[in-house]
Amino acid sequence: MANSRKANTTPAELNKQKPNQKPPFYFYLILFSIPLLFFVLLEVGLRVFNYGDDLSMWEQATPGKKIINAYVAKRYFSNVKNPPTTIEDVFDSSKAENSFRVFVLGESSAAGYPYMPLGSFSRYIRKRLELAYPGNKIEVVNLGMTAICSYTIRDFMPEVIKQKPDVVLIYTGHNEYYGALGVGSLESLGKSRTLVNLYLSLNNFKTVQLVKDFLQWVVKSFSGEEKKRNGTLMSRMAKEQSIGLDSGSFNDGIDQFDGNMRDVIQMCKNANIPLILGTLTYNLKDQKPFISVKSVSKPDANSTYAEAQKAYASGNYKLALELFRKAKDLDALRFRAPEEINSLIRKYKDEYSIAVADIDSVFNAKSPNGIVGDNLMTDHLHPTLEGFQLMGSVFFDKMREMNLLPKSDPVITYDAQDYKTREAFLFSSLDSTMAKYRIALLKNDWPFIDPKNKIEMHTLLHPANFSDSIAYQFMEDVITWPEAHEKLANKLSAEKKYDESVNQMRVLIYQYPVITEYYNYIDNVALSLLKQENFELAYKILQKRYMIEPNAFVTKWLGNIDLNNKHIASAVKYLEESVNYDASDIQTLYNLAGAYALDKQYSKGFQTIEKVLQKDSNYPGARELEIQLRGLISK
Repeated sequence: MANSRKANTTPAELNKQKPNQKPPFYFYLILFSIPLLFFVLLEVGLRVFNYGDDLSMWEQATPGKKIINAYVAKRYFSNVKNPPTTIEDVFDSSKAENSFRVFVLGESSAAGYPYMPLGSFSRYIRKRLELAYPGNKIEVVNLGMTAICSYTIRDFMPEVIKQKPDVVLIYTGHNEYYGALGVGSLESLGKSRTLVNLYLSLNNFKTVQLVKDFLQWVVKSFSGEEKKRNGTLMSRMAKEQSIGLDSGSFNDGIDQFDGNMRDVIQMCKNANIPLILGTLTYNLKDQKPFISVKSVSKPDANSTYAEAQKAYASGNYKLALELFRKAKDLDALRFRAPEEINSLIRKYKDEYSIAVADIDSVFNAKSPNGIVGDNLMTDHLHPTLEGFQLMGSVFFDKMREMNLLPKSDPVITYDAQDYKTREAFLFSSLDSTMAKYRIALLKNDWPFIDPKNKIEMHTLLHPANFSDSIAYQFMEDVITWPEAHEKLANKLSAEKKYDESVNQMRVLIYQYPVITEYYNYIDNVALSLLKQENFELAYKILQKRYMIEPNAFVTKWLGNIDLNNKHIASAVKYLEESVNYDASDIQTLYNLAGAYALDKQYSKGFQTIEKVLQKDSNYPGARELEIQLRGLISK
């Protein structure tokens, strides 16, 4: 009977009799691990086969020295063929005990455009620190980059903090709309800060690069070959060219800046890194609005600018300044930061108790009738060389006010520092010509002119001499910046203009202090002059070389020439230094013994000449000098 009932049980009844069995937990673990494992293996494979670019922050410049990765800008630029770079400052991989380290972040104005790489305000700060605090190892690292915005500053900051800066200086805000990833930029990823910053945090993964490259390939395949974009980087980056005051995109740009800068400030606060923000300055008086939009609720930019000019002409400078600022804000092309950006920067000062260098106020105060124009600006917002030095002095004064300078006492009084810094500022006429050509090309493009009216470069620029022709080749990308200076140095040397030739190499050494070939060039020029017995010019060259980096050769010949000219105290100083560098040079030891004798330091002279005789008992003149010194000591 039992078997009969079992046989008559339906499949449905059997299923009801079975308990519900859930898969074991490792089933779900495996299920979720499969896609994770896939992406891990994909990432490993892409790294093994070296796919894409290394987008890490730093790379090794030379053993023991770091420099920013030349490809790091590819984190932010996907649609630009040649992404911008920084001015390539190097610094020690491990911070020295006596190091004073400053990091500078910002856009093209921070980088020193159009006077890159030597004209930036960071170069002023570096030179002033070097002159005033020679006992410290001064490291001023400028990470300024053309066509970026606050997203890049925020992305850089964690890596900057790891380098243990003594102070961070930031000058940013002009590019908030058209800089890479900005709301109106060609490179925009949308208006969500969370999304953009998440993307940036994942950028170091090769898998993300693969996906990005694939999406770009798909877009290009369906839309056809990308239209070639000509002109300056500035003209190519502006996608949403008209952004009205208080419009949705305008407010998005303000929110973007505010959110990113608050993150940056909080990072520095958490790491106890002193931060100084600079207010933004611009050409108000001599730059008319780029795009004037008529509106029912607001006046247009052009009419407001015309009113400002009338007020200025009538001598009502207070009203003129107000109207010039208003015209700038009404300009729908957002190449100059709106006043609201500066308002936020000043607000951060009180809200976070951080330092603010009020550059805009100082620039206006230093301008005729209190309004910045072409007196301190090369274009709409990039300062002149004098303007950059003024900017550097404002930041420096704020560092002093906040007690953020090296702890040792300065060797130059504060009142003399600015003058001495400008006097010693390394900048050549070749760099001035390059800057002039950069500005000429910038203003030969949209938005300064209609692109249809562009003039060909060979017609626009007129090289007047050999130096100008080298600057022209640089603008054509025929030669690099270092090659341009080397080429001019060689030309000057061939014309026996050795002093001018060495000045070109000093510029190169100041920019690239780790390249030994540049030092050797100056040593060879000095040696050539010594062989020609042109001791006066050789001494001048050697002094310049000494200011860069002393060595046994330089100090030896400075001492020898001083000894020959009866400048005994100076001869002793240099010859002692030379012996410290190389105690095996018998000629230097012999000359030092003679210098001691003339300086009436007879005991030191005798001890030194004894060392000469120990190395070579027959060294010419050594026995005679020993006898003389022995007699002088016994008296």
